[in-house]
Amino acid sequence: MSVIDWIVLGITLFSIVIYGIWKSRGTTNIEGYLLADRQLPWYHVGLSVMATQASAITFLSAPGQGYSDGLRFVQFYFGLPLAMVVLCITFIPIFHKLNVYTAYEYLEKRFDNKTRTLTAFLFLLQRGLSTGITIYAPAIILSTILNIDIIYTIIANGLLVITYTVYGGTKAVSYTQLLQMSIIFAGLFLAAFMVVHLLPDNVSFTDALHIAGKMNKLNAIDTNFDLNNRYNIWSGIIGGFFLQLSYFGTDQSQVGRYLTGSSITQSRLGLVMNGLIKIPMQFFILLIGVLVFTFYQFHQAPLFFNKVEVSRIERSEYAKGYKVLTETYSIAHKAKQSEVNFLVDAIHSEDERAIDQARINVQQADTKVNLIKKEAIALMEKSSAKADTNDTNYIFLTFVTEQLPIGIVGLLIAIIFLAAMGSTASGLNSLASTTIVDFYKRLFRKEKTDTGYLSASRWATVLWGIFCIIVAFYASKLGNLIEAVNILGSLFYGTILGIFLVAFYMKKISGTAVFYAALIAEAFIVYAWITNLTAFLWLNVIGCLLVMIWAYVIQLYLNKRTIIK
Repeated sequence: MSVIDWIVLGITLFSIVIYGIWKSRGTTNIEGYLLADRQLPWYHVGLSVMATQASAITFLSAPGQGYSDGLRFVQFYFGLPLAMVVLCITFIPIFHKLNVYTAYEYLEKRFDNKTRTLTAFLFLLQRGLSTGITIYAPAIILSTILNIDIIYTIIANGLLVITYTVYGGTKAVSYTQLLQMSIIFAGLFLAAFMVVHLLPDNVSFTDALHIAGKMNKLNAIDTNFDLNNRYNIWSGIIGGFFLQLSYFGTDQSQVGRYLTGSSITQSRLGLVMNGLIKIPMQFFILLIGVLVFTFYQFHQAPLFFNKVEVSRIERSEYAKGYKVLTETYSIAHKAKQSEVNFLVDAIHSEDERAIDQARINVQQADTKVNLIKKEAIALMEKSSAKADTNDTNYIFLTFVTEQLPIGIVGLLIAIIFLAAMGSTASGLNSLASTTIVDFYKRLFRKEKTDTGYLSASRWATVLWGIFCIIVAFYASKLGNLIEAVNILGSLFYGTILGIFLVAFYMKKISGTAVFYAALIAEAFIVYAWITNLTAFLWLNVIGCLLVMIWAYVIQLYLNKRTIIK
C-alpha cells in the first residue's frame, strides 16, 4: 500500500477507537458495561446487530465465495426474516420482562442450575472458537500487505480489539458499530462501482452479468431438494431459519445487542431492520465477488491468491515446477480471454447460436485454467504439509490492493478492519458477560459489589481475548472462513435452540429431561458432522428437534418412574 493508503487506514481506525472510548466514558457499573444501561434507540440496535454479524469474514470471504461459487450462498439467509418475526413475538418480550443480562438466566428460572450451566457452556465454547476466527480474518490483510508471518498480525489485531473492549464495554462496542456500519455501506458501493469502472470499455455492467451467468456464477436460487447440498432454497429457508433463530435468539453476542434497546418496541424495530436489510446486503457483497470474477476474465488473475504461500513455494525445491505451471497458466488464460472476447461479441450481436457456442468454448477454457491451478495446489501440498491451499479468503483482498486507486485501497482495508473490530468486540463482550453473570457471579462471588463485578468483567474480557488469539493461530486450517464460522455455529446452535424452545413451548418438561436430551442431541450432532451425514445447515434442524423429542421421551420415563414409586 502507498503512504496515503496507510494514512487513510490509520486515521479511520484511530478515529473509530477514540470515538467509542469517548462515548463510553463514565461507565461505572456492570449494567452500563454489559448492556449500555439499556437506553439505545432502534436504529442503533439494528446497526449494532448487523455489525456484530457482518465481521471481516463477511467482507473478506463472501466476495471470495461469490468469485468461486457464485451467488448461491445468499440462500443461507432466506430463513432470516421469519426468524426475526419469531424473535420479536417470543424471545424479546420474555427477556425484557425478566430484565436479564444474558439469555441463559431465563433457563434457571424455567428449569434449573445445571441446564443453565450446560447451555451457557455450549455458548462459551462455540463463541470463543468463532471469535478466534474473526480475529484471524483481518490478520490475513496485514500479513499479506506487510509480507510477514501471520502470527504477529494476529497478536497485534487481537490486542487492539481487547484494549477498547476492556475499557468501554458494550457502550464502546455499540457506538463504534454505529459509525462502522455507515462507513462500511459507503465503502461497499464504492467497491462495486470501481469493479465495473475497471472493466474494458466495451463491457458494460449488463455484459459483465451475462458473462458471469454463462460461467454459472449467477446461481442464486437452487430449488432441488438435496440433504447433501449445502446451499439450496430448502436448506436456506428451513435450516437457515433454525440457525438464525438460534443465533439471534440464544447467542449472547446478539442477545446482548438488542437487550441494550430502551424498550421492547425499540429492540423489535432493531431486529426488523436487520431482517429487511441483511439479505440485500449479503447479495450485494456476493455480487461484488461475481463482478471481480468477471474482471479477472479480462485481466490475468494470480495463479494462487495467497502471496505468502506463493513466496514459500518459490523458495522451495519445487520452485522450478511452480514456475512452469505459472507460464502454462498464463498461456491458458490468454486463450480463455480470447474466448471471453468472442462471447462478448456474440452477446452484442444477440446471436443465440453464437452465444451458446462461445459459452461452451469459455467453459472449456476455464476448466483448463482450473486444472492448472489444481496442479499448483498439489505442488504446494507436496512442498509443505502445512500449506494453506484454500485462497478464497485472499481473492477480494488481492483485487483491492492491486487494482484500486491510491486512497480507496486504504479506505476499503479500513472497512474490513472496522467490521473485524465490531464483531470481535461483540464476541468478547458477550463471552465476558456470560462468564461473569452465568458462572462467576452465581457460583463463586455471590455477594461482590457492583464495582467488583465490573472489574471482573474486564478481566474476563482480557482472558477470553487471549484464548481467542490462540484459536486464531489455527484458523488457517478451516478453509473459507464464512463457511467455517457457520459450520462451527451449526454444531451447537440446534441443541441450544432446542433447549429454549422446550422452555418456551413445552411447559411440562422438567430441567432434568431437557438436560439429558441436550447431551444426547449434541453427541449425535458431533457424530453427524464427523461422518459427514448431511449438509451443515440441516444440523441446526436435527439438533433442535432431537432435543425436543428426547426431552419429551425422557419426561415420560421420569413421570412413569414417579408413579411407580
